[in-house]
Amino acid sequence: MLRGQAKVSDLIFSPGRAPQVETNGQLVQLKIPGVGILSSEDTARIAADLIGRNAHAVEKLKQEGSCDISYSLPKVSRFRVNVFTQRGSCAIVMRVIASSVPDFAALNLPPQLSEAADLRPGIVLVTGPTGSGKSSTLAALVDKINQEKACHIITIEDPIEFLHSHKRSTVHQRELHSDAPSFALALRAALRQAPKLILVGEMRDRETIEVALEAAETGHLVYSTLHTIDASKTVERIIGAFALGDQNAVRARLSKTFRYIISQRLIPRQDGAGRVAAFEILKATLRTREYVQKGEGEGKTLLDAMRDGSNDGMQCFDDEIEKLIRSGLIDIQTGLSYSTNAGNLRLSLADLIEPQGTRMGQESPRATESHASPKKESRHAMDPEFEHT
Repeated sequence: MLRGQAKVSDLIFSPGRAPQVETNGQLVQLKIPGVGILSSEDTARIAADLIGRNAHAVEKLKQEGSCDISYSLPKVSRFRVNVFTQRGSCAIVMRVIASSVPDFAALNLPPQLSEAADLRPGIVLVTGPTGSGKSSTLAALVDKINQEKACHIITIEDPIEFLHSHKRSTVHQRELHSDAPSFALALRAALRQAPKLILVGEMRDRETIEVALEAAETGHLVYSTLHTIDASKTVERIIGAFALGDQNAVRARLSKTFRYIISQRLIPRQDGAGRVAAFEILKATLRTREYVQKGEGEGKTLLDAMRDGSNDGMQCFDDEIEKLIRSGLIDIQTGLSYSTNAGNLRLSLADLIEPQGTRMGQESPRATESHASPKKESRHAMDPEFEHT
């Protein structure tokens, strides 16, 4: 399956289908000699082989209907695996993990993100939908510290994805369920294990967020991820995890501890040769800390701060998507579908968009409506697939 297509990101086994791979965001069924349409017995057998003697995974699959495990083919690849039940049968999705840790150059990360690898205490969050490359970005940041700093690094993952070898730093990687029962407990234990950097695979609940804030307040650098679509939604998700009476205190703590919120979207290239990453970067400054602590208001939003903060290394999605469109890497309609505010981006691209169905010298009704009431556009006019994710 890995050899059947280029740039495979996922392997999928589903009853009633031949084995499938996802490549450049598209599912492809493969014709493999001796393997046809999979039956429910086939997928159950594949699931059993992947899970092996992992008693926790077996119990979780039985009780909750799904389980996460890691799997490796020596000298070929490693996988993050999710086995789940559907209509009484098993299905399997295997995310392909690169055999080597990616670096900044390979991922084309914005150069200003190298500052996020400084060992100053605080929280760095990488956000985006599933499959947007969050784990790769964090792995590149960890590897940069591993190469340049002599320090202790602890990662807490579910499951472990990229394997980090000891370089200048000493790296300990803990996996949920086999090494620790939960992110929160492993993170609390890490505070007594003298790390400079703690990577938490995901901030899934209030307790994990609470301990991460505590770790940042006590002199640690904390990396983590959230499944949110942009910086503003990330702040809302964190604050919303706490009771109403605690939210002002949490806002104050987050405003003092966050260093970067990096959001990612992978957008299909116009030439069909894969996808290109767009990054939104919110950096901690006096202005952005104030907006996090006091909340956003008219003319005082994190989006406004990012648009005005290019000298501080900040950037927002729509400005970056406009650059990708103007450079020819992505087409206009694709860019608009992945934008945060499609109406405003359309106005910025007015010189590239030819009015359709209008007479010379007349604006289209859509353009007139956009000029007359741009605020009617949603701040998050996202692609339906993004919203669903």
